[in-house]
Amino acid sequence: MLRISSAALAAALTLLPQAAFAAELDGASLSPLWALPFAGILLSIALFPLLAPHFWEHHQGKIAAFWGLLVLVPMAALLGPMTAIQALAHTALLEYIPFILLLLALFTVAGGILVRGNLHGSPGTNTMLLAIGTVLASFIGTTGASMVMIRPVLRANDDRRHNVHVVVFFIFLVSNIGGSLTPLGDPPLFLGFLRGVEFFWTTTHLLPETLFVSGILLVLFFIVDTVIYKREGHVKPDPTPDNPVRVTGGINFLLIFIIIAAILMSATADLGRVMVLGSEVELANALRDLIMVAVTIISLKLTPKANRAENGFSWGPINEVAKLFAGIFIAIIPVLAMLKAGADGAFAPLVALVTNPDGSANNAAYFWLTGGLSSFLDNAPTYLVFFELAGGNPQVLMTTGAMTLTAISAGAVFMGANSYIGNAPNFMVYAIAREGGVKMPSFFGYLLWSGGILVPIFLVTTLLFFRA
Repeated sequence: MLRISSAALAAALTLLPQAAFAAELDGASLSPLWALPFAGILLSIALFPLLAPHFWEHHQGKIAAFWGLLVLVPMAALLGPMTAIQALAHTALLEYIPFILLLLALFTVAGGILVRGNLHGSPGTNTMLLAIGTVLASFIGTTGASMVMIRPVLRANDDRRHNVHVVVFFIFLVSNIGGSLTPLGDPPLFLGFLRGVEFFWTTTHLLPETLFVSGILLVLFFIVDTVIYKREGHVKPDPTPDNPVRVTGGINFLLIFIIIAAILMSATADLGRVMVLGSEVELANALRDLIMVAVTIISLKLTPKANRAENGFSWGPINEVAKLFAGIFIAIIPVLAMLKAGADGAFAPLVALVTNPDGSANNAAYFWLTGGLSSFLDNAPTYLVFFELAGGNPQVLMTTGAMTLTAISAGAVFMGANSYIGNAPNFMVYAIAREGGVKMPSFFGYLLWSGGILVPIFLVTTLLFFRA
């Protein structure tokens, strides 16, 4: 059998003509059947953890690979091997690798920040802790902020007779809505950044909606917690008595600033570009990705191991995300091509749903459709779907289409809080709280909480911000 080294093959493919993948994969001519693998992997992520958790835990990588191959193999057979190779290279080099490396860096850095000590979980203290976590989420990500803050919040309330509501509001605010102000906050927004949305665009355009929703939730939480606190009377013996709060792992705060600086550098510096497997890779972006790797290594080397041990840090969550998103990014390739085709593609009915009779964007529909799918499917690919549905041009979406992009961004981030599976940190917080003795509501019990609290707030948000 003829053997060709991978290095020689890569070198040869790099020298091939720079055929644009989008031009070869005509979304208008693709059958809706190409979307089935994407639907399959999202439904697998949503249903397997509930229906077959043991099987999912041991085979999630194989399931993700199955759906990915269900796109690549037919693509290679029907459209040519080079089309499949270039599609895979484009997705890996320009989207998947930067996406995973940022998550890895933030996950590692956040895992090295340890909050020791304990406070008494009064309504005022709890509201302050939730507010701090909400702000922190936009700088170290919703996953990072959730992992840093959940244990201090649980310790503060471990003598309370009723503390379920504290964790539920924590998921609403820290694990979701707080991550809406920078691309660091939530994966959908970083995907938007990779597509060309400016770093601080989300800060300026989502600030009013974020302040409104988070402000209402914090005030509502304070009222609910005050009522419950007064009714409780005598609390249980405190297993973790109050003692001064100390934050260790300070080097990781410096590393967060390095991450932000690297992202801003990649958005502003022009260091040239190279062609790799038909995809144009900007050297500034490659440097940014190398910095993410360096930050991860530095955090592991300089952070005391005790910090990660006390935080319950493990590589399991990021390993799971890496495997699942590899399948997602591959499965979404033909879907994005069909969405680019707009009214000429297989998703013409979806285009009609988000378009007013006069041809303008229906921002309320974008908010609720993006949010509705983000409630039960992963919010990152859902964001990409509607980003492309809105035209996929970042310069247009940041200017004349600013309200549409705001609606898409807010829907993806805010409504990830509607269920345990809407955003990755939700289920992690749920598991940690249950392990800590909190009697968390079931999947459907949580839906009653979110339906009764979040949905009315989102309806008001629609009337105030997305009606036009």
